[in-house]
Amino acid sequence: MDAMAKRLFDFIFAITGLVFTGWLIIIFYIAATISTGHSGIFKQLRIGRYGKMFTIFKLRSMKDTGGIKLITPLGRFMRRYKIDELPQLINILAGNMSFVGPRPDIPGYYDLLQGEDRKLLLLRPGLTGPASLKYANEEELLAASDDPEYLNDHIIFPDKVRINRAYQENQSLWLDIKLIVYTALRRQPGEEFLQ
Repeated sequence: MDAMAKRLFDFIFAITGLVFTGWLIIIFYIAATISTGHSGIFKQLRIGRYGKMFTIFKLRSMKDTGGIKLITPLGRFMRRYKIDELPQLINILAGNMSFVGPRPDIPGYYDLLQGEDRKLLLLRPGLTGPASLKYANEEELLAASDDPEYLNDHIIFPDKVRINRAYQENQSLWLDIKLIVYTALRRQPGEEFLQ
């Protein structure tokens, strides 16, 4: 897919998204500030394109209670409907992210990829993508596991890399649009989707 077309698509729809959801971000920012006792915007360093670090923006969903971080009822609601991700439209507008691509991870994962898998760093991280759709319930999977670190590092993450490499090999504007529609419908595409 032409990189310029993808970037233009991202830019136009990020602006459109902010116009239509800006009021919602403000309302939930205020509510998150009240429910967590901290700024309603959560910022964290993530690995971006070419392995460069960038600051991701999310609506704060967790509250620090005596050194223990707990998700708030509002945070649970925001996460369920992906409202906490809306500030990432700013990341897309700034060019740190795209609508579709591998989800931006914390250091220690994508930045350590080797060989052909390292080509994934040529992509901008995405708000959604085929791997994030498959693992939309990742938090529940990890919470139910006896060894969540092993599950994440040896099963889920390698599978995400495989899926994202397939996306990279087959990416097109039409595929991006289909993945955005699947995200909006909260549906998981099958493996044949990337063929």
